[in-house]
Amino acid sequence: MLGCVIHGQDDLRVDELPVPSPGPGEALVAVRYGGVCGSDLHYWRHGGVGDFRLREPMVLGHEVVGTVLLYGDGTSGPAPGTQVAVHPATPCGVCPECSDGRRNVCRDTRYLGSAARTPHVQGGFAAQVVVPAEQLRTIPAGLPLRRAALAEPLSVALHAVRRAGDVTGKHVLVTGAGPIGCLVVAAAKAAGAARVTVTDLLPRALEYAVAAGADDALRADDPSAHAWPSEVDTAIEASGVAAGLDTCLRLVRRGGVVVQLGMLPPGQSPFAGNLVVSREIELRGAFRFDAEFDDALALLAREPRFDHLVSAVVPLGEAESAFTLAANRAESCKVLLDFEVPAPL
Repeated sequence: MLGCVIHGQDDLRVDELPVPSPGPGEALVAVRYGGVCGSDLHYWRHGGVGDFRLREPMVLGHEVVGTVLLYGDGTSGPAPGTQVAVHPATPCGVCPECSDGRRNVCRDTRYLGSAARTPHVQGGFAAQVVVPAEQLRTIPAGLPLRRAALAEPLSVALHAVRRAGDVTGKHVLVTGAGPIGCLVVAAAKAAGAARVTVTDLLPRALEYAVAAGADDALRADDPSAHAWPSEVDTAIEASGVAAGLDTCLRLVRRGGVVVQLGMLPPGQSPFAGNLVVSREIELRGAFRFDAEFDDALALLAREPRFDHLVSAVVPLGEAESAFTLAANRAESCKVLLDFEVPAPL
């Protein structure tokens, strides 16, 4: 079978891999779609994500959906043939964070396609993958697999909005209109935000944000635009650049909440820290997700507008083209790899 493997910086390959066999507690899943994430792009372009550096070849991917094939001995779950999404995290369950109900920041978690530990945790960008059976989630009736592939990044967005607190009736600012930023827009609207303003430098990205439900979509480099708010109740930084965080801190109201979701570059990042003090702003981090995965699938099932955020579906054999397109935010939002094996001629 084929898989998408990163061997080092700028060294992405479609390799022949052995077909895995599930052991006790595990399931074998035939992958149909996998979403190319910003972290996948970082491994490709930079050889790592933040402090997580590649030390060995690794199958990429953690946004995968497909069909259950079979289980290891003594293991049960959704019946073979069932369409499923795969929750990519396996928390340890015993650390202080897990015990405190914050499994998303487990200090000993395993996450598909992550170089955070060595040996690396191999990812889901392969024709067939073995995963813990407890990580399978049945796709709700009527939810197309292509849209269901957005469950993992939408879970990240839902968690960020929940970290912001109750946004019902509030004005929410989102800096950054990449795939995650657009999903934060949708998550904020679903949570009852009265108005969502989003900023970005790219016109095409802002168009995707409007498709996701943004009320105002503003060029970040045009402070004279008529729709710039004087202040907002809540701000969520999804661009991963210090300038986005600065905008959030300067526009959020006194006593407001700023959530840092975008992963900033390694090392120190300057920010307007005095505003945190003088305006008593609450600055909160948001990392991955936990139970939001099930909520994401339910939201995707009832909201077809998410289809507009999938900008391309590319066969696995053209993986590098898919990554190049996904890295071009002037042209794309979410790019999916298609793992379906073509029928023989």
